[in-house]
Amino acid sequence: MPTLPRLVELQPDLTAIRQDLHRHPELLFDTHRTAEVVAAKLREFGCDKVITGLGRTGVVGVIKGQSQTSGKVIALRADMDALPIQEATGLPYASSTEGKMHACGHDGHTTMLLGGAQYLAETRNFDGTAVVIFQPAEEGGGGAKVMCDEGLMAKFGIQEVYGMHNMPGIPLGDFAIKPGAFFAATDEFDITIHGKGGHAAKPDTTIDPTTTAAQLVLALQTIASRNADPIRPIVVSVTSFETASTAFNVIPPSVRIKGTVRTMDKETRALAEKRIREIVNHLPTAFGATSDIEYRLGYPVMSNSPTETDFAAEVARDISGADRVITNTPAIMGGEDFAFMLEERPGAYILVGNGDTAMVHHPEYDFDDNALPIGASYWARLIEKRLPLAS
Repeated sequence: MPTLPRLVELQPDLTAIRQDLHRHPELLFDTHRTAEVVAAKLREFGCDKVITGLGRTGVVGVIKGQSQTSGKVIALRADMDALPIQEATGLPYASSTEGKMHACGHDGHTTMLLGGAQYLAETRNFDGTAVVIFQPAEEGGGGAKVMCDEGLMAKFGIQEVYGMHNMPGIPLGDFAIKPGAFFAATDEFDITIHGKGGHAAKPDTTIDPTTTAAQLVLALQTIASRNADPIRPIVVSVTSFETASTAFNVIPPSVRIKGTVRTMDKETRALAEKRIREIVNHLPTAFGATSDIEYRLGYPVMSNSPTETDFAAEVARDISGADRVITNTPAIMGGEDFAFMLEERPGAYILVGNGDTAMVHHPEYDFDDNALPIGASYWARLIEKRLPLAS
């Protein structure tokens, strides 16, 4: 079955919603306006229940099918928050808020799930319950974990959970998915090297933290090249190198280094933390310096359940055709807090094509509104196919 005709018919309405959300981006848990729009739409569609304030600003809608004999409850999740990026698209519906932008397409994700919810509330052509989850704070805030910690799965009796993200570079209408580890764990380190500052012309009277920090940056790269199993993905990236000095002739007393670690399994994740701590704790002493480190565990590996992945791919083939669904897509070293939901329930996360646009998290990124009925059709068919009415 291709894109559902009713959702093609609704595309102008969905486009208006998406572009309105795009004009008014909100960050992390501060998604108050977005949540109000979502809750109002779900009530307008006739959802059986609309719950607000879960996970601070999350919204959950409950839609019951024509029959409840299956007793099954399937959840669909979209994220709502934007990014602290200055938009550079020049589009008529560009962000009206300085320094904030929907640069990852969460406005599109929210709208696609609203479209799916409207269709399901109108037709109710399924046996069981669909739960639609609109989550704040995916971009670094761990909103999925907060919602789970507040009892999301148990409160609504959720048995399976599914997510979707747009992806530039994948043709519009195509889907991509893989079983098992799909998105990486995302950890962070914040290191300070303490030395003794002084005049740059007299380095012998100082303990130079910049040379120590430079050696430490190089040493961190040996974790991937000499410590980790070469067939297990790992990225250790230093992304910030700051000193207290802005002068040409001053050796600073300290240097601060920040960065990220990306891994695809628990063993490599633990190894990376262990080696970083060992390097930071011991290397500086060779130069007479001292150090301290803050190591923060972020999102875990997002791993798709095999059975649910096969099912999600089957739904995508119903929408777009067998030749337009990639089921062996490479793992992605970016993070995704949907991982927390998949740790609590089986499910699958799929990518939907967004065509030829700038990559996500770029100031010129744009969500293609032609993807709206495609994604909404995926959500609607997933529920109808997973919760079929008895013939």
